[in-house]
Amino acid sequence: MKEGRIDLLIIGGGPIGLACALEAQKAGLSYLVVEKGCLVNSLYRYPLNMTFFSTSERLEIGGIPFVSNNAKPTRAESLEYYRRVADSAKIRMKLFEEVTAIIPADGYYTVQTSKTHYEAENIVIATGFYDIPNLMNVPGEDLPKVTHYYRDPHYYAGQKVVVVGANNSAVDAALETYRKGAEVTMVIREGNIGKRVKYWVKPDIENRVEEGSIKAFFYSTIHAIHDHSVDIKTPDGIVSIDNDFVIAATGYQPNFSFLEKVGIALSKDWKRYPAYNEKTMETNLQGIYLAGVVCGGMDTHVWFIENSREHAKKIVHHIQNKNSYTF
Repeated sequence: MKEGRIDLLIIGGGPIGLACALEAQKAGLSYLVVEKGCLVNSLYRYPLNMTFFSTSERLEIGGIPFVSNNAKPTRAESLEYYRRVADSAKIRMKLFEEVTAIIPADGYYTVQTSKTHYEAENIVIATGFYDIPNLMNVPGEDLPKVTHYYRDPHYYAGQKVVVVGANNSAVDAALETYRKGAEVTMVIREGNIGKRVKYWVKPDIENRVEEGSIKAFFYSTIHAIHDHSVDIKTPDGIVSIDNDFVIAATGYQPNFSFLEKVGIALSKDWKRYPAYNEKTMETNLQGIYLAGVVCGGMDTHVWFIENSREHAKKIVHHIQNKNSYTF
C-alpha cells in the first residue's frame, strides 16, 4: 500500500462507527474514524435525563461489558461507556472534523474533510440520522422559541409549552416539563399515544392526558407558530392557544444529500432506502459500505445499536475476503 493510505476510513464516531473501528483493529486493518462532532455526538445530544429502552448488554460493542446501575442504562452511563471503550482500545479518530467529499481515485478514495484529506481503500458511512430534523414546514417554525432538540426540563418551568409528536421523545419532553411546572399541550397527528413508547412510561402519559393535567389535541397538526401563540389544526377547525415554547419532536432523517453527493443510490419512494448488499453492507459503489441506522433511510425504527452492531463484522469480513465472495 502507498504511504499514508489506510484500509478503512469510518465516517461517524457513534457506537456503530466505534464498533467498526474495533473490528478493523481486531483484523489488523489500518483505519481512522472521522467524526464531525464530539465522541458519540448523537448520544451526547439526547435529553439529559434520557433512559434507554434497551438493556446495557444490548448496547455493548466489541464484546466489552457495559455495566449500569439499573437494567436500563441512562444517557450519562452510555456516554461514559463509549468513552471508556474508545480510550481503552486506543481507537484512532479525528473529532470535530467533517467529511465534505468522497472522490474516487485509481482503486481507492480521496476523502476531503473540513481540515485535511485522506486516502482510503474502503469507506464506512455510519452517520446515523440525528442531525437533520423532520420539519413541520409551517409558518413560524424558524422562530427562536421552536426547537427540534429537547434537552432539559428546567428551562421550561412556569412556561406554556407545546410538544409536537406522540412517540418517546415527545412523551419524555411532555412529562418532564409538566413535572417542572410547565403548562403542557401535546399536538398529535394520530388518535393515540405512539405504540413504541416505552412500556413503563406509556401509562403515565395516558393517565396525565386523561385527567387533564396535560392537554392533548389528537388528529391534529401545527398550522402556524407566532411569537406568543400557536395555531393548531384540529378536526373542529383552527384552535389558537397562548404559547411560550414549541418542542417539535417530529423525528430526524439521514443526510440524504451527502449520500447522493457520494453517489449512493436511493429508492424513489418516500422511505429513500439506500442501496446496499445485506450480506456485506457494501453499497452500489465498490468499497463504500453503510453501517447502523443510516441503512434504514426514512424508516428510522428498523436499526438500533443492538441489531446493527453486527454490520461491523460483515464489513470487515468482506474487506478481508472480497475475492472469495459469491452471490
